[in-house]
Amino acid sequence: MTEQTEWRKTVLSPDIDFPEGFVLPVDKPLGWTSFDLVRKIKGVLRHLGYKKIKIGHAGTLDPLATGVLVVCIGRATKQVEALQAEEKEYVAEVTLGATTPSYDLEHPVDRTYPYEHITREAVGEALRAMTGEQLQTPPVFSAKMIDGKRAYEHARKGTEVEMRKALVRIYEMELVAFDLPKVTLRIRCSKGTYVRAIARDLGGALGSGGHLTALRRTRSGGFRAENAYTVEEIVKNLTEVKQN
Repeated sequence: MTEQTEWRKTVLSPDIDFPEGFVLPVDKPLGWTSFDLVRKIKGVLRHLGYKKIKIGHAGTLDPLATGVLVVCIGRATKQVEALQAEEKEYVAEVTLGATTPSYDLEHPVDRTYPYEHITREAVGEALRAMTGEQLQTPPVFSAKMIDGKRAYEHARKGTEVEMRKALVRIYEMELVAFDLPKVTLRIRCSKGTYVRAIARDLGGALGSGGHLTALRRTRSGGFRAENAYTVEEIVKNLTEVKQN
């Protein structure tokens, strides 16, 4: 793990040379896909006169998650792979005693389990056992490519597929709150880690079930949520300013 230099928020201005390259950390709203956010920023830049400009993001966030999505504009798109490889930090709410097919709230609960036996100490022990290098099985409802299609496409058709385990690294997991059936975790992890899968595995390790009920990415590399731009700030600073 390398030390990350913390990025400090600067004033957005239409005078920025976006084609030359600009990295824009955005606080993704709940319910938006990562593509929705990229498309919104493209629209704002078109308003500034940039009809054709490259935009990419470094690390997808699910629609039900909020937090830091690093958007690369212009020549900065060459940095996407390097930025995507950096460490991530999340705050996750896991509800124990129940599972869903997607391991989150995208699908309704399919099974329930006892959870009254779970103690704070047991959760702490399970988290310690899950820290370090792990072979993690991705969710079936994910964007993993299988036979030329996304895994979620197979899942929605009811086609059974084998999800290959991937090596990930969990640097740290801290129990922030314990209020059964909910627990809140702070997680530092490598790229490619599915927090939904951590929720699933935590439930299983505790002799119960578990699914993700809230997720916020608080850091991506050196970019922190508190220093990221909101969509409203982007629109105001790059659209309304030009109109004036």
